[in-house]
Amino acid sequence: MSSFIVEVSARHAHLCQKDVETLFGPGAKLTVNRMLSQPGEFLSNEKVDVVGPKNTLKGVSVLGPERPVSQVEVSTTDTFALGVPAVVKESGNVEGSPGIKLVGPSGTVELACGLMVAKRHVHMTPEQAAELGVQDKQIVSVAVDTDRPVIFGGVVVRVKSTYAMAMHVDTDEANAASIPRAGAQGKITENR
Repeated sequence: MSSFIVEVSARHAHLCQKDVETLFGPGAKLTVNRMLSQPGEFLSNEKVDVVGPKNTLKGVSVLGPERPVSQVEVSTTDTFALGVPAVVKESGNVEGSPGIKLVGPSGTVELACGLMVAKRHVHMTPEQAAELGVQDKQIVSVAVDTDRPVIFGGVVVRVKSTYAMAMHVDTDEANAASIPRAGAQGKITENR
């Protein structure tokens, strides 16, 4: 295996069950619109408004299933529009990230932290990691083959037996490299 898909991860929210019920009503559960490339993960039918000091991002997608902690992943451009600092974090690590307000059809949630620009990362199984000579949390560089080729540095390797091999970049990164919505091919060029 030498190359893998580089997918565009648009702005989205991950919600804990308590926040799902606050935003969408008591007993609410996220409902599947379509499955995503990572096994068990899905785009839900539910959407929220993300409210910052300057502006609101309307109709932001919610991804399922529910998570232990709520977070919102946006691009740096989105943080400018919202009027909040652009803090780059690994998904799942909300500590030290700005708070944000979420509005749903049944209520409002004020997150004390959890708004982030997600670090670019590549998912893979332990077998794929061994084949590529990398390990979990290692930082690598990935060359992306498009009309505007780019080498992304600072890519976090995320290894888990349930992952499907794919790299995720946000919309700012995708636009800079002309990565189409359907994705592009990437290849690890450097291991640190």
